[in-house]
Amino acid sequence: MKALKNILSVLVTIAVPLFLIMTVIRLLFNPLSLQIEYNLPGFPADPYGFSTEDRLHWGTSSVKYIVNNEDIRYLSEQKLSDGQPLYNERELDHMLDVQILFQLMVRVWAGLSVFLILTGVLAWRVKQLPDSWKAVSMGGYLTLGLIGLVLVGIFVGFSGFFTGFHRLFFSGDTWLFNFDDALIRLFPLKLWQDGFTAAGALSGVFGLISALLPGRWSKS
Repeated sequence: MKALKNILSVLVTIAVPLFLIMTVIRLLFNPLSLQIEYNLPGFPADPYGFSTEDRLHWGTSSVKYIVNNEDIRYLSEQKLSDGQPLYNERELDHMLDVQILFQLMVRVWAGLSVFLILTGVLAWRVKQLPDSWKAVSMGGYLTLGLIGLVLVGIFVGFSGFFTGFHRLFFSGDTWLFNFDDALIRLFPLKLWQDGFTAAGALSGVFGLISALLPGRWSKS
């Protein structure tokens, strides 16, 4: 029984940062995030002609494709005002890769949610809630450590961090595009830099809450 309790505690500690970070990513993948980002002072204009309204329209369609698990035809049928397709074949292939990765994350996130709920209920039933809260707290501190490393990578050299991220999650060079491709025009590097920073900050806040509150609850 003691060995099982220790194993579950370790698993909860590992699950907490994954759950928190995935929760933040899911929250940020929505049209409201794009609307805020596109209207930020100093956000770079598209040198090839997309207005803020154009970016919001096409960017929202792209996010909906990823989040709602739409068929790739949803994007391939998107046309610009001159009748040209929004994305070329290379861009469509990458968007499909992004959708697959995002939908995998959602499934893992759902599994982590169920796991954390079940382990919490089990701890309550066997009167081990203080140990369960301690594992959650350790997970919160682990989250802070991981986010700290990410934020350092962002501020030291975001281009290198961004390249490393894509090489980790995508094969080959399928994520490299021309400057005049729609994906770069809709989602320039500044958007990703702000997005990673926001995700890190929010995950850090959730990590801090997870680190500190369980100690108070376990003593109540």
